[in-house]
Amino acid sequence: MKLNAIKEQLGLRLLTADTGLEDDVSGAYASDLLSDVIANSKEGHLWITLQIHQNIAAVAKLKDHAGIIIVNNREPEEETLRKANDEGVTVLQTSDSAFVISGKLYRLLHPEG
Repeated sequence: MKLNAIKEQLGLRLLTADTGLEDDVSGAYASDLLSDVIANSKEGHLWITLQIHQNIAAVAKLKDHAGIIIVNNREPEEETLRKANDEGVTVLQTSDSAFVISGKLYRLLHPEG
């Protein structure tokens, strides 16, 4: 599924440039521990986190994620968004918790159950 379709269907707020919205999303990974994300997430995944510091852009770029979803309406630091734009990393925001957005995203990516 395309990132833009996920953004629209889940009502996510785009915080960075829209350059990656046509990227395919192959899955998702929810974690707030950077070393865990590096070790276990996959290319093409959406990363669900409450982290807002600039290192999230570096990790998403390293893992070639489709994007980052920041939960609980947390506002990323200005430097985080600047780095994400520089690295071509799409950052989205939701008021949902990690649990809720994970469930919604799972249903979108796996409609058969």
